[in-house]
Amino acid sequence: PCRLNSGAPRPPVAGRARQRERTPRALAASRQPPAAMESARKVAAEALATQRYFDGVQSINAAFEAYEENFKASHPDAPPTEKLDILRIPEAWLQKVMSILDATEKEELARTYAMRAQLLSGLGAQKRAIVDIGAALLLLPDDEALKKCKQDVEAFGDQAAQATAQAKTPTTIITGFLGAGKTTLLNHILEENHGKKIAVIENEFGEVGIDDKLLNSKSSVTEENVIEMNNGCICCTVRGDLIAGLKKLHKQTTGKGKPLDGIIIETTGLADPAPVAQTFFADDYVQQHFRLDGILTLVDAKHIVQHLDDEKPEGVENEAVEQVAFADRILLNKCDLVDSEKELEEVEQRIRAINATVPIKRTTNSQVDMDYILGIHAFSLDKIVEMDDAFLKDSHDHQHDPRVSSVGIDVPGEVVPEELNEWIGWLLKEKGVDIFRSKGVLAVKGMKDKFVFQAIHMLFANSQQGPWADDEERRCKIIFIGKNLDREELTSGFMKCMSQ
Repeated sequence: PCRLNSGAPRPPVAGRARQRERTPRALAASRQPPAAMESARKVAAEALATQRYFDGVQSINAAFEAYEENFKASHPDAPPTEKLDILRIPEAWLQKVMSILDATEKEELARTYAMRAQLLSGLGAQKRAIVDIGAALLLLPDDEALKKCKQDVEAFGDQAAQATAQAKTPTTIITGFLGAGKTTLLNHILEENHGKKIAVIENEFGEVGIDDKLLNSKSSVTEENVIEMNNGCICCTVRGDLIAGLKKLHKQTTGKGKPLDGIIIETTGLADPAPVAQTFFADDYVQQHFRLDGILTLVDAKHIVQHLDDEKPEGVENEAVEQVAFADRILLNKCDLVDSEKELEEVEQRIRAINATVPIKRTTNSQVDMDYILGIHAFSLDKIVEMDDAFLKDSHDHQHDPRVSSVGIDVPGEVVPEELNEWIGWLLKEKGVDIFRSKGVLAVKGMKDKFVFQAIHMLFANSQQGPWADDEERRCKIIFIGKNLDREELTSGFMKCMSQ
């Protein structure tokens, strides 16, 4: 039997003596598992024994790929199948080839499927684990060890779910395209009287950080546990920083007997949430200490359709589509900017076409009850694997649109309000289609308070953040994120607004 929750698990079939009828020597030799499969399965067994489940899945998948390649070579008359059907739809694949498998091949496949089931169960993909152990039993329906292994997998899933809820820090990913209202939501969470102690990991795409100025990081909710990651996207270039940040938070809090109630990761508006979510399974330390509670996607009701319809270069993913597809909950935000109920319904239909079952809540200014977004236990690895079978592959081929970039400006001094208004008005009118997001904290001549500037395409808003401190240098920080940006034009245009 395979014991997943006590000691080092052992494969359910390996090592047991069997008396089986053998095929002729030459044919048997051609049907032996390839060396690549045996090697990969050995590595997978070691990973399983040390609870490195993600690494084990990589190895066991490699074993199946090696087997499938060898199988096609040694069974030229086998029914046609698609590549990797052996992994994607194992029972359907077996139904096609079962009649030509000999006893040895059935034994090897059953052992491999059972091991994959244990690894997936360890990761939390319980439904998928049951599929794989079912495939093993389809090969050897009377095998008592496999039957026991199925019981152990099912029992381990229930036990693991309970233990996970208690032992791991719940983590929420807040994603959504540029300007959807992520930082506004984050401030609501930090200012809400919910009694929870929360840490924040914040990621900005541009080289000049603005969100840290807009975020209420002095809230008692965070107790200064705010980590900023700028000038790179959390799903690729600064993904290692995410892992380091999570480890740092755990050592500073739980490691010192002060556990957190939750962690919130705010991604850039250009992030693909899949690689961020994968981090919670791919890194051993993160997998052992953190639980992905849910992926919350904010959707800008006014602009989302044009971003969903944006044609990308070949090989480049549409981030807005990915953010909707991987969402466990969606906040359809900025509904007050939409002209009619019919238009909102059309937006919801577009969302449903991508993610049919996701709960959608309409909001304005990112206002939402905390029970809808925190402690929701909404993330399902089974759901993600079913939607994207490449999710558990240890590779990342996400490419950002090379036409999209950021231009940041950070200079001491003040802007002249009349000249700033004239330039911003011209800029948004002439370039607003290509400027996805612009935001800044500015020192304005004649104004005591900090001037907060925010725009999404051609929609502009401003507010005041509080006075500049007497000993604080008055300066201007602004960033533009968009397509085909002209750095020289933006920089020179803004500098002409500065007080001489």
